[in-house]
Amino acid sequence: MFDSEHDHAKYQSGEPAKPDEITEEGIIISPDTYRDQRIPPGQSRTRKWPILHASYVPNVPTEDWQLKIFGLVEKEIDLDWDQFQALPRCKVFADFHCVTRWSRLSNIWEGVSTQTLLKLAGVKPEAKYVVCHAYDNGWTTNLPLEDFLADDALLADTHDEMPINDAHGGPVRGMVPRLYAWKSAKWIRGIELIARDKPGFWERGGYHNHGDPWTEERFGY
Repeated sequence: MFDSEHDHAKYQSGEPAKPDEITEEGIIISPDTYRDQRIPPGQSRTRKWPILHASYVPNVPTEDWQLKIFGLVEKEIDLDWDQFQALPRCKVFADFHCVTRWSRLSNIWEGVSTQTLLKLAGVKPEAKYVVCHAYDNGWTTNLPLEDFLADDALLADTHDEMPINDAHGGPVRGMVPRLYAWKSAKWIRGIELIARDKPGFWERGGYHNHGDPWTEERFGY
């Protein structure tokens, strides 16, 4: 479905860009975009920018948005919008795969890398997993720390040169391109580091605990 003019502007009318066509200096290229076949098994390409969510779309003005980094960290961090914007920025060129079987190729995300954020807080040695907390009814998703800290993972406030709107998880959403899209928490408000894995909303509902699109980790363990 379209979300008014915002999503019409995101419609991909041509062929998706290839990684070797990206000439912008410093942009991070997600490794999966180098695959000969960029669409994982069971998926098909969409040219649209579909909207899916578990319950409702929260409206979080930037002046009210906050991010908390807590749990097994050396120092808890609370960031407001201005503090988040002042951090070093990064851009990532990546494909995006939804467990509902669509893939949107050649996205450009911009924001702050997960590595930068966790460096601020300091990760304790016993931390092995991350739980991402969202603004919509306390929604969570879990993932291994190593996946969360991948070179192409970030918290994004911009997609394809446009601010991320409410429907797509703005003002800030997680982005972990090498896992199915539900692992990229929309409306993110918290990053919790833990020692033992703790399944989130969709994982407790039957989705796979890891979510690798290339091995079709869609449901169950």
